[in-house]
Amino acid sequence: MASILDEYEDSQNTRQSVPQHSRMAAANIGITHSGFVNVRLEEEKPIFNKQRIDFSPTDKINHFAVCNNQLCMSLGKDTLLRIDLAKPDQPNQIEMGRKDDVKVHKLFLDPTGSHLLISLSSSECLYLNRNTQKVRSLSRWRGHLIESVGWNKLLGMETNTGPVLVGTSQGAIFEAEISATEGSLFNTNPDQYFRQVHSLEEDGRPAPVCCLEVERGLENKYFIIATTRKRLFQFVGKVAEGSEQQGFSSIFTQNQDLLPSFQEFPVNMGYSEITFYTSKLRSSPKAFAWMMGNGVLYGQLDYIRPDSLLSDVQVWEYTSDIDFSLNKPISIVLTQFHFLLLLPDRVKAICTLNGQVVYEDVFPDKFGTLKKMIKDPAGGLVWIYTERAVFRYHIQREARDVWQMYMSMGKFDLAKEYCRDRPECMDMVLAREAEHCFQNKRYLESAKCYALTQNYFEEIALKFIEAKQEDALKEFLLKKLNNLKASERTQITLLVTWLTELYLNRLGQLESNDSVAPVFQETRGEFRQFLSSAKHKECLFNNRTTIYDLLASHGNVDDMVYFSVVMQDYERVISHHCQHDDYGAALDVLSKHCDEKLFYKFSPVLMQHIPKKVVDAWIQMGKRLDPKKLIPALMNYSQMGSTQQIKETVRYMEFCVYQLTVTEEAIHNYLLSLYAKYKPESLLWYLEQAGTHASEIHYDLKYALRLCAEHGYLQACVLVYKIMELYEEAVDLALQVDVDLAKSCADLPEDDEELRKKLWLKIARHVVQEEKDVKKAMNCLSSCNLLKIEDILPFFPDFVTIDHFKEAICGSLEEYNHHIEELKQEMEEATESAKRIREDIQEMRNKYGVVESQEKCAACDFPLLNRPFYLFLCGHMFHYDCLIQEVTPHLSAFKQNRLEELQKKLAATTQASKSRHRPPPKEEGDTASLGKGSAGTSRETIKSDIDDVIASECVYCGELMIKSIDKPFIDPQKFEDEKSSWL
Repeated sequence: MASILDEYEDSQNTRQSVPQHSRMAAANIGITHSGFVNVRLEEEKPIFNKQRIDFSPTDKINHFAVCNNQLCMSLGKDTLLRIDLAKPDQPNQIEMGRKDDVKVHKLFLDPTGSHLLISLSSSECLYLNRNTQKVRSLSRWRGHLIESVGWNKLLGMETNTGPVLVGTSQGAIFEAEISATEGSLFNTNPDQYFRQVHSLEEDGRPAPVCCLEVERGLENKYFIIATTRKRLFQFVGKVAEGSEQQGFSSIFTQNQDLLPSFQEFPVNMGYSEITFYTSKLRSSPKAFAWMMGNGVLYGQLDYIRPDSLLSDVQVWEYTSDIDFSLNKPISIVLTQFHFLLLLPDRVKAICTLNGQVVYEDVFPDKFGTLKKMIKDPAGGLVWIYTERAVFRYHIQREARDVWQMYMSMGKFDLAKEYCRDRPECMDMVLAREAEHCFQNKRYLESAKCYALTQNYFEEIALKFIEAKQEDALKEFLLKKLNNLKASERTQITLLVTWLTELYLNRLGQLESNDSVAPVFQETRGEFRQFLSSAKHKECLFNNRTTIYDLLASHGNVDDMVYFSVVMQDYERVISHHCQHDDYGAALDVLSKHCDEKLFYKFSPVLMQHIPKKVVDAWIQMGKRLDPKKLIPALMNYSQMGSTQQIKETVRYMEFCVYQLTVTEEAIHNYLLSLYAKYKPESLLWYLEQAGTHASEIHYDLKYALRLCAEHGYLQACVLVYKIMELYEEAVDLALQVDVDLAKSCADLPEDDEELRKKLWLKIARHVVQEEKDVKKAMNCLSSCNLLKIEDILPFFPDFVTIDHFKEAICGSLEEYNHHIEELKQEMEEATESAKRIREDIQEMRNKYGVVESQEKCAACDFPLLNRPFYLFLCGHMFHYDCLIQEVTPHLSAFKQNRLEELQKKLAATTQASKSRHRPPPKEEGDTASLGKGSAGTSRETIKSDIDDVIASECVYCGELMIKSIDKPFIDPQKFEDEKSSWL
């Protein structure tokens, strides 16, 4: 028992009278017409795979029920065996405790697998809950032989069935409810109530209720299906929301005044059975199959229909080998695409799509007669049992060949649905659909399907060409093009070129026919959409020359321009407009796309015809254009063009100089030449505002000078000379224009008094000799303080009287006297200053300071008198070595090197002094005299130099401290070391 599911073995090989197709690798390798290679390395497993359970019952199996992985069977006369298929090694055997010869008539297990009803042949009924071991009698059910139960899928739970329907052998339908909980003291029965709600008849007599099914539709609508031996009844009604617990009696009450809807068949084989297919657990069934005397009635369940649940109903008639006298069908099970029919010695599988027997499994005689076939909705397994054996069918990939059936039936959408994950099958379906559409002259649909297949491209294309279906061919090519990968460049190029030719041919045919103008516009729209497709933009761009040639060969100028715009080939568009003298349109394209190179190329042509608009466009472009590159166009038409062209040229040059502040010398030179030739009134103003210093000027001064000289603009030439700092030339030229202008030029060299004097002398000579105006010459003396009367006297003629110079001569003499007095005053002040300096020096020699014994060094805070020290006038005192240590970091590199050098020299002289031989004490006077010699003098000199370096000022009060104010307290190079020392 422990291995009822896990360890099983077929007693013998399954025999099949209708074998399935085996596909082996070696048997079917090759390239099919569609281009797919069909290679299978393993034999495909059959759809219906039978397995015999390794189970030997202790007694004969009478009845069998399975649901929700809960298996129950009746063994012998008084034994029940329960197995949880999730725990097959823990079977549960229960004795019913019956001593009479009553047999089990039927077993009924609810969808949850929790409630088991045991119908006995004595018209009694027992109840067993999954969680209990005690079989309880249903007293209210006594006297009725139960034939069927319609379980409540909505309200059924482990402890309570909810309202259920019960059918009896006498045609009565009862409503009942069973609770697994213990009742009260006065009500210990599990059955809560048991009341009749309806009865069924056949031929005017009560007929056994073979099957019951309850389903809920939309909007609280309930459907009840009940079958007898020959009839299938339907009851439809609504149950008020929230009143589902009150049961189904209201549904039968609603149908009481009307005859119940039923279907009847003439043949009666004594019983019938209905089965349902549910795609998902706890969902509503989608299809049904009713086994009755005439065959099997099967179809779909439509919950939207108001009066009937059944739709697309068909009858499968029993085959000739089914004889009611020998092998009547026993049970039926419905799967997604098949129903399995159980006969006494075999199982037949019939496809619901075409009614063909696709599988037949004959059982060996040693297992005995087949008793029943049951399907577990939870796992989808099909169970068959005999008195001594149990079998199980696994249904694997049932939909694998359904696509072929749908394809043969012409239901291509359904066929594609069931081979979505099998590209080779999908290709066959699409090819068949395409061929079907082609034969029915639905060429566009055929083209769409052909484009998705792997069939040979040439064959399909020729097929449409022979049929003279250019629209279908175009559709095929478009779809094929969209399906190509970006890497398939050759194929894309071929299709794009071909489609362009097809579109152009079609447009050529429609263009000459005014009656199809809307079609022409629609086709042109499609063509332009094709040309502007982003997906094929790269291919169109790479092959644009070919496309241009095709467009040109068909004379399609409008679409050529459109394609040029799409390809951003604006040069071609602008050239087209210029060739057709449509300069405004050409400028619009230029202005819209703002391509600088195109502006440079086409501006000469456009400037000739629409100068104002062109200049407006240039100004709108602003700094994006380089004015230097536009000068050739401007110069060409400024020389030979009309007044308007010249005016617009000047306007653009002024915009570049004054608005864009262009500093290019060529631009300023060109504007200068335009002013000189056509607008002289602006020339002097331009030169004045351009600047007065050569560094501020952006034009060529020599060019400007030559240009002004050629056109006789002397004042402008003077201005240029002034900027060039050629003051003599400026004054000479200015004297030809105006003396005041010359005077303004003469004052310019402020730093060169000799030159100024020379320039003023030129002016004075001109006034005296050329203008012979003595009074004006005297004014020159007052205007320039560098000129004296004696400087200009030689310019006057001999006959001039002194009266004209009397005032000037007296003024000159007075100035000389004043200058002499100033020199005397300066000499007296210098003598007094020297006297004071001598007194200060004498005073400094006698100055001293007092150092107390407790005074300390300002740097080290140790007593000052212990070592040599320095005393500053500010009061700070330092040891000699402390002062060196304080001052050195603030010295420049040069002074630090100088100090180090002096210290070394001092140390050397000191060492030499110590090593010198000392004479006897009697010669002390001689020794002293030697100390005052050259060595002592050198040592004092070194000390004096060191003092000059370190003691010229107090390190705390002098400039060294002020200069160090921006230096950090800690040297940046030593910062990290200092920082780490604090951690």
